[in-house]
Amino acid sequence: MSAQSESGRLSILSAAWVIARRDFRAILFSRSFVMFLLGPLIMGMVFGLAGNVGQRVQQSADHAQVGLVMTAQDAKAMSAAREAMLPSIGGALPEFIIVHELQPGERPDPRKALEQRKGNVAAILSGRPAALTLTGLPDQTRVWQGPLSLVAGKALTGAPEDLPPVSLVSAASSTASERQGRMLTAQASQTLLFFLTLLLAGMVLSNLVEEKANKIIEILAAAIPMDAVFLGKLFAMLAVSFVGIATWAAAGGLLTLGAGSTMPALTAPAVGWPMMLVLSVVYFSMAYLLLGSVFLTIGSMAPTVRDVQTLSMPATMMQLLVFLFATDAMAQPGTTLELAAAVFPFSSPFVMLARAATDGALMPHVVAIIGQALVVLVLVRFGSRLFRRRVMQSGPAGGGRKRRGLFSRRSAKIA
Repeated sequence: MSAQSESGRLSILSAAWVIARRDFRAILFSRSFVMFLLGPLIMGMVFGLAGNVGQRVQQSADHAQVGLVMTAQDAKAMSAAREAMLPSIGGALPEFIIVHELQPGERPDPRKALEQRKGNVAAILSGRPAALTLTGLPDQTRVWQGPLSLVAGKALTGAPEDLPPVSLVSAASSTASERQGRMLTAQASQTLLFFLTLLLAGMVLSNLVEEKANKIIEILAAAIPMDAVFLGKLFAMLAVSFVGIATWAAAGGLLTLGAGSTMPALTAPAVGWPMMLVLSVVYFSMAYLLLGSVFLTIGSMAPTVRDVQTLSMPATMMQLLVFLFATDAMAQPGTTLELAAAVFPFSSPFVMLARAATDGALMPHVVAIIGQALVVLVLVRFGSRLFRRRVMQSGPAGGGRKRRGLFSRRSAKIA
C-alpha cells in the first residue's frame, strides 16, 4: 500500500474498475454499438420468418397421420365416421392410415407399429371404438384426444354426442430418445456459445486499436498498470456483450411468443434448465475472456486496423478448429478425446457446456471453471507484458536503446 501511495497509482483491481466503467459507458451509448445490435436482430428476424413460412408450407403439404392398429371392421367403421364428420370439424381431424389389421385373437402392439415409420404416422390408435388407446408424443396426442373421441362415438352409435374414452399412452420416454434429445440440446448450446463468442470478441480488437491510434492507450498506461488496462477492457467488453445478448434474447423471446407452437422445443438438459442457464453464462464468460485475451495480445502487436485484420485471421481460423475439436469430442463421451478437449483451455467451455446437457454431475464443472479462470489470468499477464515491451518501449535494460533507435528510425521515415 505504501508503494502505491508514493507512486500515486491505484491498485490493479481499482484501476481495472475505472477502465471497465469508462469503456462500458463509451461503447454502450455509441451509435456504432446500436447498429451492431441491429445487425443480428434483422438477420434473426429474416431467418425466423423464413423458417416459419417454410414450416407452414411443409405442414400444409405433409399432414400428420394417425395409424390404425385394429381389426379391418373397426378400421372401416372409424374411417367412415371420420369422412362423415369431416365437413363439420375437418381441420381438427387427423388423417387415418391403416398400419396393421389385427387378426381374431391378436393383441395390438402400438409401439412396434410406430417404429415401422409407415407414411407420416405421428400416433397409433388401437383397440375398439368403445375403448380406444392413442399412443404417441404427449403434446400431439392431447390435441387429438377430443376429436378422436367424437369420431369413435360416431362409429359406435352413429351419434357423436356419445363420447367413448380415448386413453393416452406416451411413446417418448425411452432411454434412447432421451439421450438423443439431450445430445441435440448439447449441440445447440455448443453452437450458440461458439457464434456468440466469435461475434462479440471482435469488439475488443477494434476498441484497442482505436485507442492506440489516438494515443489514448499510452496516456492510460502512463498512469495505470498495464495489467489493469487489459483487465478493465476485457470485463468492459464482457459486460457490453451481456447487454447485447440480453437484447437479442428479449427479441428472440418475443419471436417465440409470436410463433407459438411452431418453434422447436429442446429436451431438458441433465442438470436442469436453471443450472444450465447459470453454466451457460459462466462458460460464455470464460470463452469470451479466453478469446478476448488472445485478441488483446494480437492488438498489442498490430499498429493499424489493417494489421489487426491480418493477424486476427489465423486466430479466428484456430477458433473454428477448436470448435470442431469440441464438437467431435462431444460425440465421443467418456473417451480420451473428450478428456483432452475438456482440459484444453480454449475448447473446455464448449465441451463442458455440452457435458452439462448430457451428464448431471456438477463437480467437473467447478474444476473446469477454476482452470479456465487461471488460464485467463496468465494470458492477460502475458499480453500486458508483450504490449508494454512492443509498444510502450519499456523492455529490459540493454535492449532499450536498440528499441528506441529502431522506433526512432521508423518515425523518421514516416515523418
